[in-house]
Amino acid sequence: MPPPDATQPVAVLGAGIVGICTALSLLEQGVAVTLIDRGAPGQETSMGNAGVVSPWSIIPQSMPGTWKNIPSLLFGYGRPLSVHPRTLPTMIPWGLKFLARGREDRVRATAKAMGHLAAPSVDLYRHHLQGTGAEDLIADSYYVHAFRDASRARLDALDIQLRAEAGAEVERVEGAELARVEPALSPEFKAAMLIKGQARVRSPGRLGQVLADKARAVGATFKRTSIRRLSQTAEGWQIDCDGKAMQAKRVVLCMGAWSTDLLKPLGLSPPLMVERGYHAQFADPGITLNNSVMDVDAKVVASSMEGGVRVAGQAEFAPLDAPASERRSKLLVQIAKNAFPDLNTSAPSFWMGRRPSFPDSLPMLGEAPDLPGLYLNFGHSHYGLLMAPKSGQEIARLVSGTPGNIDLAPYSPSRF
Repeated sequence: MPPPDATQPVAVLGAGIVGICTALSLLEQGVAVTLIDRGAPGQETSMGNAGVVSPWSIIPQSMPGTWKNIPSLLFGYGRPLSVHPRTLPTMIPWGLKFLARGREDRVRATAKAMGHLAAPSVDLYRHHLQGTGAEDLIADSYYVHAFRDASRARLDALDIQLRAEAGAEVERVEGAELARVEPALSPEFKAAMLIKGQARVRSPGRLGQVLADKARAVGATFKRTSIRRLSQTAEGWQIDCDGKAMQAKRVVLCMGAWSTDLLKPLGLSPPLMVERGYHAQFADPGITLNNSVMDVDAKVVASSMEGGVRVAGQAEFAPLDAPASERRSKLLVQIAKNAFPDLNTSAPSFWMGRRPSFPDSLPMLGEAPDLPGLYLNFGHSHYGLLMAPKSGQEIARLVSGTPGNIDLAPYSPSRF
């Protein structure tokens, strides 16, 4: 890795997993980096996810017929979808854009774009973890999509076809074979699709800490402060923080759901919704899961981690400042116990995080229109953990003037 060029530093706003991976890739390009965040690196939205690192998570949230499933998502088993009343004025136009993305031709185009960011995720994490002593944070895994209704586990389903066309190995199992793969899974689940060639993170929070420590060791500077405002100057950009203003010629915005607060005063209002997810974690679970397991009815994913079994997921559209839902936390415990009857659900811990979601399930990657020196890398929806390494690599190449190896047009900040 070349020594960072301190004469042309880049300010990375946001030290979640996207910001950390962006910093590591910039440092590999010989670019000096300062990361600015109000919290500890990797301990906000990055920390609480289900830990899936999947080259084959290339299926957008909007699919053909999604509109037909809205009642069951709102009121069916697990109630995986909810909408806060305060979000309705923005949710309705966003939702119409979202549903319009569900045509099969658009789904296929989006899946291809998602694949460019997802495909190298496992290899890039292993690359970033080299030399840290924590290489075992990434473990090989299947992604088990478990169905109570065996007829829904179909190899000809569009999502499975798209994965297979991209190169995934997928196997359908049921009965005794499913019990062999995941013995702790309830016999209510009659069949499953095994998506192979995956990995899972044993501790997303510790992954963020380890990679931040590596970035620091190779030259990154971390500033812990709240970012209040971003404005253009004759020399580049001014970042107003609590009690201090910082200057940078180039800025990469990686603040997830908080990014639009800084963009609106600059004249940019991308259609980003805050989509909150929850997890319940059981420190003394009494069971071990061999893989990442999705209950497709409740839209949650369970995984064994360093801190116990974590059950995470669901989608709650709500304002950034709305309090966490106690009802949803309790519901997660019930869902977890139903899926894994031998799970010890006493004394769970709960968490809520905020996903930044665009209608097309793709992030914004690129230089902001008419704002030279401001680069955007946010809006990864449900896929932030797995897309962070590649999106960080591509933004680093763009900032440093190094040719990238994918077309960034599908992720353009000007696409809406």
